[in-house]
Amino acid sequence: MPPGPPHEERHFAASATVRDLVIGTADGLTVPFALAAALSGAVAANPLIVTAGLAEIAAGCVAMGLGGYLAARTDADHYQAERRREEEESRLYPEREKWEVAAILHRYGVRGEVLRQAVEAIASDRRRWVDFMMRFELELVEPDPHRAARSAATIGGAYVVGGLIPLSPYILMAETGPALAVSCAFTAVALAGFGWLKARATGLPPLRGALQTLGIGGAAAAVAFLVASAFGG
Repeated sequence: MPPGPPHEERHFAASATVRDLVIGTADGLTVPFALAAALSGAVAANPLIVTAGLAEIAAGCVAMGLGGYLAARTDADHYQAERRREEEESRLYPEREKWEVAAILHRYGVRGEVLRQAVEAIASDRRRWVDFMMRFELELVEPDPHRAARSAATIGGAYVVGGLIPLSPYILMAETGPALAVSCAFTAVALAGFGWLKARATGLPPLRGALQTLGIGGAAAAVAFLVASAFGG
């Protein structure tokens, strides 16, 4: 058993998924809200606002999901390209690559005969050698092969869920004015709740996370609303 009192280590390992949820939900809450709020000042009929809002949610879902997919694919392609380069260099320039391994270990305090043995042990297995260089020289971690599709689905789904929250009052209520007021309240509560959950997931103070997300999301929605209203007449 390890020395010291028993304890449970808690490390956050789903940062990429939370990042996707943040991107999708934040945009989904603010952009459709701003569009519906801007239209409510010029359009008296809720069905038109709902149609425009649903169209925006559908377009945003596809665009955001595709963006997440392409970003994840770019990371995977970059990793594979760098790995192929490291594999080739370990074959063509083994002594130089061994020196780089030694330099990395030296920074961690490995010296003398132990350093030499460690370098030889790492270089004795080419895959392990390349893994070491990818991690400690280039600081790259192999992406999850399913990351691109999962990122697209997470961002797109979060955008749809986030977008339906501010749009739902216009679907359920007949009058535009009250629907706008309820939409504002729903969006504010959703932003605060989302910020609270995000902070809990990442180990930050929940209250600060809720207020920060509410402030930033509210400011973004207000700017989008003002711009849409100005150009919408």
